[in-house]
Amino acid sequence: MTTGVRRRMGVEERRQQLIGVALDLFSRRSPDEVSIDEIAAAAGISRPLVYHYFPGKLSLYEAALKRAAEDLAGRFVEPQDGPLGARLLRVMGRFFDFVDEHGPGFSALMRGGPAVSAGGACSMSSASTTNALIDSVRQAAYVQILAHLGVVTPSPRLELVVRSWISLAESTALIWLDGRRIPREELQLQLVHDFAALAAVSAAYDEEMAELLRHLLADEPADGPFAELVTRLVRLAPLQGPPGGSGHAGTAER
Repeated sequence: MTTGVRRRMGVEERRQQLIGVALDLFSRRSPDEVSIDEIAAAAGISRPLVYHYFPGKLSLYEAALKRAAEDLAGRFVEPQDGPLGARLLRVMGRFFDFVDEHGPGFSALMRGGPAVSAGGACSMSSASTTNALIDSVRQAAYVQILAHLGVVTPSPRLELVVRSWISLAESTALIWLDGRRIPREELQLQLVHDFAALAAVSAAYDEEMAELLRHLLADEPADGPFAELVTRLVRLAPLQGPPGGSGHAGTAER
């Protein structure tokens, strides 16, 4: 037989509950549209009790952003076995899971969007806090991708490729959130192809990158994402002779 007595939470447990409630609300609506009263009601406590655990909405917002950043960084963690293309595709699947579930929160994190002051009025969030969180996500993703490539000390070109790809994934997700006009599964695959394309272009200018690319492609299966990219590209353009030539590759002398 239940007594109906509600279990009292400890301080840290209550703080974590409030962060979770706030993150859920911030994930569905812009932070400036969410009130302390809503957060309190969703948590089943009074408004003054929210202020007992957090000085104001800004501090609660930043705590929610921190949890979101840690969650997002964790989406790039993947066992380092099997073909790289398949691994990146799984990573992109989890990345877009997060983006799909936390649309406004993801936008606020990546764009350094508006938070609110302790009194509830809209203001700019702490630039240093937001930028630090964004940088932590990007650095975690960068470290994970290098680990998948088996590289400890990246060359300048490889660093450029990986960091450019991470930025591309961010911007692609932000654009996708504005209407979701392209199926996310297509974008997940496209981003894996984008990584291969960036690496291939860099390899054309740098022998170290070329050797790394040859090593990676040697382990790719014929039905993997990277092989699919090659197939798609071949279908796009007819085979032609060398620049300046008069014939086509498909025309042999008889």
